[in-house]
Amino acid sequence: MGVPENYKSIIQEIASFHSERPPILIAVSKFQPQSKVREGLAGGVLHFGENRVQEGSEKFKDLGAAGKDFILHHIGPVQSSHIRKYPGMFSFAHGLGSKKVLDELLSRIEREKWTLRYFLQVNLTGEDSKSGFSREEVISLLKNKEDYSGEYCKLEGLMTMGPSSGDPEITRRVFRELADIRKEFLPEGKLSMGMSGDYRIAIEEGSDYLRIGTAIFGDRS
Repeated sequence: MGVPENYKSIIQEIASFHSERPPILIAVSKFQPQSKVREGLAGGVLHFGENRVQEGSEKFKDLGAAGKDFILHHIGPVQSSHIRKYPGMFSFAHGLGSKKVLDELLSRIEREKWTLRYFLQVNLTGEDSKSGFSREEVISLLKNKEDYSGEYCKLEGLMTMGPSSGDPEITRRVFRELADIRKEFLPEGKLSMGMSGDYRIAIEEGSDYLRIGTAIFGDRS
């Protein structure tokens, strides 16, 4: 099947889990050619995810000019060098996992007055290969959450990733733990969790945004 068919198949599956308020499906197009993005746009994809800011900017910059409607999410770890490239391109950032970068982001947005919604990335597996705040760090931030949203910048919610092993029991525990943190400290917030290999578990644990790449686009280039 092609990109539109894969996308619609997953949308239908998501709806079978949540017919009233299904999670938003982000089609992760990182390392995919622009031709496949165009297939997705033609097939009704609205939300796209890119891991690398420069790649995403180059891939999507002329698609908007062609009259295509899309929302672009940066799903990789946010670094200071990324921030200047966000305005006019990325609407969401899913990988905010550093207090230093968070402070710089908020300061820059307040000064330049462009809009962004962001997720705090939480590392609940303890793996060194994953970015993000620890459980204790993110709870400390959320106790003062009013300091981290403003007129132009909104704390949209929390993001996490399952274990690299793909163990379904650990994955469920991690997703449930993030949901519990949200419930207690950010009840109005959203959850960004679930990728191609574990999105069904994420749906069952209440995810609001799914980040799915290979199941839609196939193997990466």
